[in-house]
Amino acid sequence: MYSLLFLALASFVLSLILTPLVRNQALRFGLVDHPDNDRKIHHLPTPRLGGVAIFAATIGAYLLLLLIRLSAGHIIRSGAPFAVRLLPAIIVIFGVGLVDDIYGVRPWYKLVAQVVAAMLAWISGIHLGAVGGHPLPVAVSFVLTIIWIVACTNAVNLIDGVDGLATGVGLFATITTLIAALLHHNIDLAFAAMPLAGALLGFLRFNFSPASIFLGDCGSLTLGFLLGCYGIVWGEKSTTLLGMAAPLLALSVPLVDAGLAIVRRFLGQQPIFGADRAHIHHKLLSQGLTPRTVVFVLYGFCGLAATAAIVLTTIRDQDHGFVLILVCLAAWLGLQHLGYSEFGIAGKMALGGDFRGLLSAQLVLLKFEEELSASTTIQECSEVLCLACPRFGFSGIDLRLDGVVGRKGSSEGWLVYINFPGHGYIHLMRESGATSPGVSAVLFIDCISHVLILKLNEFNTRESELALYASND
Repeated sequence: MYSLLFLALASFVLSLILTPLVRNQALRFGLVDHPDNDRKIHHLPTPRLGGVAIFAATIGAYLLLLLIRLSAGHIIRSGAPFAVRLLPAIIVIFGVGLVDDIYGVRPWYKLVAQVVAAMLAWISGIHLGAVGGHPLPVAVSFVLTIIWIVACTNAVNLIDGVDGLATGVGLFATITTLIAALLHHNIDLAFAAMPLAGALLGFLRFNFSPASIFLGDCGSLTLGFLLGCYGIVWGEKSTTLLGMAAPLLALSVPLVDAGLAIVRRFLGQQPIFGADRAHIHHKLLSQGLTPRTVVFVLYGFCGLAATAAIVLTTIRDQDHGFVLILVCLAAWLGLQHLGYSEFGIAGKMALGGDFRGLLSAQLVLLKFEEELSASTTIQECSEVLCLACPRFGFSGIDLRLDGVVGRKGSSEGWLVYINFPGHGYIHLMRESGATSPGVSAVLFIDCISHVLILKLNEFNTRESELALYASND
């Protein structure tokens, strides 16, 4: 126990000493994050190499422990703590973060480096080897381990958007892991988590609003990576599937934020690795909360999640479900106040039948496109168009293309004019209050535009060839 306390105190003091030194050197060399009045809400250029100070303090605490005669020195020398075995993986993830902070790295390159680091962690013995007490095949264990570690790595990186947020969230998760390790008598995990907690606490003194230094990618990526590895070791001894949720709860705030970002960007057809102002902290800021208030609100949720995680490790297995239901209910209530319109619209579409309507319209559109493409004359195209209009909510059509005239239905309602230069035009009429989805109508118009112009050019080319052939005869 004395060794653990020494690690915590040493890393805390070293972090307090090293952080100002790193900050000053970063300022000297211009390694700062500039405000952009958009996503970066700080007011002055701020150094971004805080991860250097945190992990230098963590390693320094281990080295100091080796120099004194406390009982844990021989444990570290023998390589028992998995943090020592993780060193190659940590070097990779910290290195890519540091290069990104100094020079900039493309998102895909960072992802590749994260996967490599996760593979090195798996080789070092960090295995998600069982689910609910049931062993997993090696291949499945490997894939799930990589996914979990990479997910945690990016989750902490994504939530690093407000002064003190990622550091505080990481501190909550680290302390929660430490408590669980002590409860389970997992000395290796405790020796890995204790100096990180001390270093984060010391760094938070300079990172809290208004921050004089940021974590940077070298800090947030490495922090998320380590917490992902710690979570696997924490969950190794869980005998039930619900019991394995405890490590997930410890990182629930950044994981939920990352999950929401992926789903939002997918629904909005935006790049998954793109940046936006719709993370949880951005939503809270847009509601008028100050950066400090946002941080304290999310700290509160982290505290609740940490408490739930510790409770899961101490209560009977049959009570796990009740705790998780309460946590999910609290999370759902919290997300309701953030105003994510994407999920509201998607929910209405799924529950209100709009999704089935759009799916049906897409199938009808596909069939229409096939029929139009298979037409061999303009007259056949006209017939296909006249039959298809009612399916997409159009009450009438007036068609004049290369001498072919077609008309069907009503001429009332608002009109869509599609021009085909050199060939003619199509008028589509749609009555107000049409029941078919407006999106399907737009897709129908777009399909007519790009398919029909190809058919008209094809017909004209064929006629020209026939005329040339006849003249030669």
